[in-house]
Amino acid sequence: MKAKADAPGAMLKRERVRDFLLDLVESHRPGDAIPSERALCARLEVSRPTLRAAVDELVAAGLLVREHGRGMFVAPEKITQELVSAEQSMTVPQAAGTWSSRLLEFTLIPAGARVGRKLRISPAAEIVYVARLRLVDGAPMAIEHLHIKAELVPTLSAEELEAGDLYEHLRRQHGVHVREAVQAIEPTVVTRAEADLLDVPELSPALLFERLTSDTKGQPVEYVHSLYRGDRYRIVSRLTLGPAATAPADRLGHHPGIPPGDFAHRDTIASSTRGDIQAGP
Repeated sequence: MKAKADAPGAMLKRERVRDFLLDLVESHRPGDAIPSERALCARLEVSRPTLRAAVDELVAAGLLVREHGRGMFVAPEKITQELVSAEQSMTVPQAAGTWSSRLLEFTLIPAGARVGRKLRISPAAEIVYVARLRLVDGAPMAIEHLHIKAELVPTLSAEELEAGDLYEHLRRQHGVHVREAVQAIEPTVVTRAEADLLDVPELSPALLFERLTSDTKGQPVEYVHSLYRGDRYRIVSRLTLGPAATAPADRLGHHPGIPPGDFAHRDTIASSTRGDIQAGP
C-alpha cells in the first residue's frame, strides 16, 4: 500500500480533532462540562479556527451545547429508533446515479482511542485512513472518512479507492468478506471546508452517516462516517406491516414518521431502504 508519510493534511487534522471531541462526549454524561477551547487547542496543538470548526459540527449535530459565559457541555441524549425487518435485516438497494470517487487523503495512522474501540484494536494499532469525495454524475455528493484495519489491506491502492465498489475490491483483492453493517443517520449542517468541497453554501443542511461494518466472522472491518448533501440526497424507506402474531414485545413503540399509537395492535414493520438522488438545479 502506498500511503502518504508526510505531515497530516487539513482533512486528517480535522478528523483527529473531531475524534478527540467525540471521545470526550462518549466518556461523559449529558450535562457534563468539557474543557475550554483554549485548553483544547493547547492539548491538541491546533489553531482556534480548526478546533472551533469541529466544535461547530458537533453543536450542529446536537452532541455539544454552548452556553454563553459558562462554556461547553455534553448535550442531552438523543432518542434512538432502530428500524429492522422481521428477519432482523434490511435490504439496501444501490442509490441512483453513476458514482465515482476523488481521493482527498490516504495514509496510515494509529487508530486512537475512539476508532480503536469501534474496531476492537489497540489505540496504537495502525489503520488506513481515507478521505474521499463521492461524486454522482460528476457532481459532488458526499465526503467520506474511512478507517480500515491496516492488517487486513496491506496492499490497498489508491486506484481501488477511486474506482469500482470498495467492498468488491476487499473481497477480490484482499480476501475480506463483509457481511453486515450497523448504520446511523442524523441531520447536520456543513462547515466552511465541507461546503467548499460539496459546492454548497456554508451551514447548508446535510445528512451524517456513521457505519460500522463487520466480516463473516463478526469482526469489525471498517468504521466510516460520511456527510451527504441535504439538498440532493434523501433516504426512502418502504414499510410493510406484518402479521400481529410475529411482533416481539420488546420492539413496540414509535416508528420514524409514524405517530405513536397508529399501530397499537402490535403489527411488525418490515422495511427496505434506498438512496435517492434528486435532480440538481
